[in-house]
Amino acid sequence: MFENKIAIILRNDLMTWQKLNVTSFLASSIAISFPEVHGKAFFTKNGDEFLPFISQPILIYKSDNDNEMKRAFNRAKERGLYIGVYPQSFFATKSAEENHLVMESFNNEEQLLAGIVVYGETKKVYKALDKLHLMD
Repeated sequence: MFENKIAIILRNDLMTWQKLNVTSFLASSIAISFPEVHGKAFFTKNGDEFLPFISQPILIYKSDNDNEMKRAFNRAKERGLYIGVYPQSFFATKSAEENHLVMESFNNEEQLLAGIVVYGETKKVYKALDKLHLMD
């Protein structure tokens, strides 16, 4: 069992490509920020090396509306969990610089979130997300 848990919450009304895009960006934020989740490279019998994965499972939850997303965000924040966000407005940007400018233009309450990732103590993650359901 893992001491910490990674969970991604996505708006259920996103298009499939958006869900995949948001998931990959949010998972990368955990991989970049937390070396303890880095797995080991994979090697084949003939010595080829392939990139490692994050070393633990990632739970993917769905949010059916903005209130559920905001509730999960606020509860994760209250519990001191690490949070990454993907605002809906990022779909209209073309660069990392634009993403930073967009992020700086909103406060937490104004953000319309397409997805979030939370990371921390397993029990706290489950409590923060207690009313959400896993993605189908």
